[in-house]
Amino acid sequence: MADILTSSGTKIIAVTNQKGGVGKTTTAINLSAALADMGKRVLVVDIDPQGNASTGLGIHADERDYTAYELLLEEVLPTEVIRQTQFENIFVVPATTDLASADIELISNEKRSYLLRNALRTALMAEIDFDYILIDCPPSLNLLTVNAMVASDSVLVPLQSEFFALEGLSQLMLTIRDVRKAANPDLRIEGIVLTMFDGRNNLSQQVEADARENLGDLVFQTKIPRNVRVSEAPSFALPVLHYDPNSRGAVAYRALAKELVEKSAQVAA
Repeated sequence: MADILTSSGTKIIAVTNQKGGVGKTTTAINLSAALADMGKRVLVVDIDPQGNASTGLGIHADERDYTAYELLLEEVLPTEVIRQTQFENIFVVPATTDLASADIELISNEKRSYLLRNALRTALMAEIDFDYILIDCPPSLNLLTVNAMVASDSVLVPLQSEFFALEGLSQLMLTIRDVRKAANPDLRIEGIVLTMFDGRNNLSQQVEADARENLGDLVFQTKIPRNVRVSEAPSFALPVLHYDPNSRGAVAYRALAKELVEKSAQVAA
């Protein structure tokens, strides 16, 4: 089933980092908005029980009749779960706290690591024809995150510009390696994006230098600055590109989207 979606040109990216508060959901929301601004059709699949990506894209809790939980565990068709947002070209599979128990329920399922892959990589999804599917993962390396990695072409890792930032990457890299060996040999690292970056701060500069020294070209050239407008936008259920299109955060996410699309084109070639 993987070939059906791949041949349609859809690219699936898991946005993940097991550390919380690194800008993972913020990146999923704003990268989707920036890609949509470029004319790309984007689906955000929210598999974080907190459901923040769903809220940040304007899907209220009482509007989430079918969610990622039903998609994974009750085999509800994607067409019944996917919601169009108020933003052109952005769609979402919402999440609720129901997903908090999913790990326990998945353990007894023989296909527990493949449920999201089986839901997304189908002829039906190919017909819907998204350019990008971004999966917003929970801040842990649990079965939901593994499902995202098994379903994805690549992994995008937001890395907060703070002390110990790189140390948390080692476990994530091991998980990616294990998923490659066991279930998805084609999974690759899309890139590492530095978030909450403050160019005036020596620590941010040191984290960047260490990241580039250790990870080389895996680190995106674009850095997401620490920006109050980025922090404010979710409280209005808006991506920062719609909340303040000229803010430094909005400019950075547009640059990240451009870099991502160009990188995708190079890989495809």
